[in-house]
Amino acid sequence: MQIETVMKQWIFTSRQKTDTDSRIPLLPRAIELMNKYNNPSQCADDGLVLPVLSNQKMHSYLKEIADSCDIPKELTYHIARHTFATIVTLENGVSIESVSKMLDHTNIRTTQHYAKILDQQVGLDMAALSRKLSLDKVYNLLL
Repeated sequence: MQIETVMKQWIFTSRQKTDTDSRIPLLPRAIELMNKYNNPSQCADDGLVLPVLSNQKMHSYLKEIADSCDIPKELTYHIARHTFATIVTLENGVSIESVSKMLDHTNIRTTQHYAKILDQQVGLDMAALSRKLSLDKVYNLLL
């Protein structure tokens, strides 16, 4: 089995907020979605792969998705970034430095905010382990 070590497709863009260049490797699912929704006639003039929606339209679609999925929380672009940073990357072992670069944070302390949320999960996981070890100790004493 051959392991592919380099991502083949990347997004190259310039961030409006910080006016810095950004390069982000694409995961296979993202490529599938880009291929599914790519409309060359709609995007070619702007040099885009996918149409860019206004914030108002994007939030309208996110509300529709939340409603149809019975998600009680208001979904926003910021929540999507937060979910990407915590659940998709950090919880799956991507380094905080890489996440910081993908989010275009100029200071890694900004990214560390996302990692603090993970600390809560670490605490919960360790509490569960402690309970399990205590139960194992009791079980072994009974033997």
